[in-house]
Amino acid sequence: MSYTLFDFLQLIGALGIFIFGMKIFSDGLQKVAGSKLRAILKGMTTSRFRGILTGFGATTITQSSTTTTVMVVSFVNAGLITFIESTGVIMGANIGTTVTAWMVSIFGFQMQITPIAVSLIGLFFPFLFFGKEKLRNLAEAMIGFGILFIGLEFIKDAVPNIQENPEMFAFLDSFTGFGFASLLIFVLVGTLLTLITQSSSAATAITLVMLFQGWINFPIAAAMILGENIGTTVTANIAALIGNVHAKRAARFHFIFNAFGVLWMIMLINPFLIGIDYIMQNFIPDVGSMFDDTPEARAAATLGISLFHTTFNILNVLLLFGFVPAIIRFVERIQKEDETSDKAFRLQYISGGLMSSPELSIAQAHKEIELFAKLIEKMHYSFSGLFFKKQKKQEKFLKKIEKREQITDNIELEVSDYLTRISSTTLSDQATRRIRSMHSIVNDLERIGDLYYQMSKTFEDMMDLEVALPKDAIMEISEYLDVILSAIKLMRENMELSNGNVDLESAIELENEINETRDKMKEMHYRRLEQGVYTTQAGVVFLDFITRLEKIGDHIFNVQESLAGRKLKTHSDMIVGR
Repeated sequence: MSYTLFDFLQLIGALGIFIFGMKIFSDGLQKVAGSKLRAILKGMTTSRFRGILTGFGATTITQSSTTTTVMVVSFVNAGLITFIESTGVIMGANIGTTVTAWMVSIFGFQMQITPIAVSLIGLFFPFLFFGKEKLRNLAEAMIGFGILFIGLEFIKDAVPNIQENPEMFAFLDSFTGFGFASLLIFVLVGTLLTLITQSSSAATAITLVMLFQGWINFPIAAAMILGENIGTTVTANIAALIGNVHAKRAARFHFIFNAFGVLWMIMLINPFLIGIDYIMQNFIPDVGSMFDDTPEARAAATLGISLFHTTFNILNVLLLFGFVPAIIRFVERIQKEDETSDKAFRLQYISGGLMSSPELSIAQAHKEIELFAKLIEKMHYSFSGLFFKKQKKQEKFLKKIEKREQITDNIELEVSDYLTRISSTTLSDQATRRIRSMHSIVNDLERIGDLYYQMSKTFEDMMDLEVALPKDAIMEISEYLDVILSAIKLMRENMELSNGNVDLESAIELENEINETRDKMKEMHYRRLEQGVYTTQAGVVFLDFITRLEKIGDHIFNVQESLAGRKLKTHSDMIVGR
């Protein structure tokens, strides 16, 4: 046997180049797609058929069914889509992943792609240094595409030669003589190969290389492809381990759906492969049967495997489409909802750190920030209720504010950590700006939560010391709270807008109104002190409230500026600009 450890390391290195190229290609495509990818994902919730198209489109763009399914699990975990809605996307992802097999079999085996791949890298490499971001992203994708096929060529060269290594072939061939049991063995091999590479695309490429080089025959390659369909579901199931029950159900559905498909296909695989062989012989004449062991037949068989992969996944969707409700009920029975598991506080959209592509991770973080703003609005209502409710209700509101302030601290830490992890990936300039903006927004929202808590402690001290504010002072605070609430509502509305299309003019008007109201309230405060309407202690409490509420207004306006992506110098500039 002439195959050495050095040769094996070359094979591992070639596989690494292939996977690295696939990652660069995938990341580049996602950055090129940008908002289009988000638009595709918005189609998830309409119908199961639309979900299938969405899953197919997302997987074609990302070039990874694993990325799509992990993303779907994280979306279900976040509540962006329901478990039932996710099923269509998962089915579509199964079909979308076959595009990679076609790409590899056509470009990798039917034509000399390496000179073209190197030329492609040479053509697009200069664009990496261009100022235009879209050109840089496109160049990254095309360079990844080139590296991918250079890696594939290296894999083909690094796979042991059959004639020179008969012992290795004999070992592999010893598992092919058990008839139907051999197919089951290689289904398991395909599953393990996907688990090891953590990429069904890489596993498929290795299978096609083994078939092309004559290490395995057409039926064995088909069995490995079926195993890879099971192996690709494992990553999403691992990701779902730290998700909620709905995320777990989506991951279980993916596994059960694919396993059912493999089960019926393995029973019909021989007549099915004869049918594929018949179709291929009609399309590629003078090649002979793909069951033959000739170089021409093996090259044609790589296309046949791609056809088998696509046909199987499409037929599986068509056959099981009507049984999806029954599969869903089965999944719900085996993955029961824990009464207590989802009751405690946790982030709604990024719980457990389920990371998808950078673009979609940013979208998830933004949704979390929207919920953060909603929590701030709840704190505002609780604080407002302190002035107009009886003592029992006041105590309830004080406890709510204290609990929610602790939650705001947790949200700031977890969202900031999540944004930092996204920042460690390769991002577009626009995505980098958004993440910086979101860091700023989270910090401002947490400060608002602190201010409401500090005011609640002031109110609690006022109750303990039996300090009473006059009716007109309470009404002034109430009116001031109404202005602050308008600013909070506008902030939440602006958060729901996209592309920086923020109503900053209304935000400026409200900020000016907050400042003007503060000045009027201070004037009334000093009058009351001079007239002896309330004690110095009551006056200090009143002044504390209006000062902190004005700071809340400033933080709200900071959020509005961050959402708009521009910073105004001073509030006096805003007044002049009106």
